[in-house]
Amino acid sequence: MSIEIANESGVAVDETSIVSAARFALDKMEVSPLAELSVLLVTLDVMEDLHVRWMDLPGPTDVMAFPMDELEQSRRPDAADPSPALLGDIVLCPAFAKDQAKTAGHGLLDELHLLTVHGVLHLLGYDHAEPAEEREMFGLQKRILGEFQDAVSAARRQDAQRSADDRVLGIAGLDAPSGDQPETP
Repeated sequence: MSIEIANESGVAVDETSIVSAARFALDKMEVSPLAELSVLLVTLDVMEDLHVRWMDLPGPTDVMAFPMDELEQSRRPDAADPSPALLGDIVLCPAFAKDQAKTAGHGLLDELHLLTVHGVLHLLGYDHAEPAEEREMFGLQKRILGEFQDAVSAARRQDAQRSADDRVLGIAGLDAPSGDQPETP
């Protein structure tokens, strides 16, 4: 799965983490590994321009999604090998999201993860215009985001344990410096 990210927002964020959230959501939604996605972080002015131009709504917003190709849901067994499908673009506005994060009581990166998952779901055809659609989309968003946060926490715990183990092995003299590995017979 190819995910390109460009930060033109002027706000420093952990771009790798945003890509991880997008990849996690796409994997959970069982999107083809051949799919391609673009994530763009923009300034308030750029987001306002996009919001007015494409949604005919005033002012900036937090996230917009621009779908491209439709993913093939079913394929004939004798069909040619699948080619990459361009899902589309997710546009995030960190400056706008910063206030939302503060109101929600969490950090900017957590808000950007939420908005990334939200954007992925929009690219996959989910919407929240009607109450039933909103319940479905926001329920799915909450589940995916919760599972992503659990996976990130588990990875951090594993990394911390690995570091602690390496320190203990080093103190006990059981580690081998790189380049000084013992030869195996």
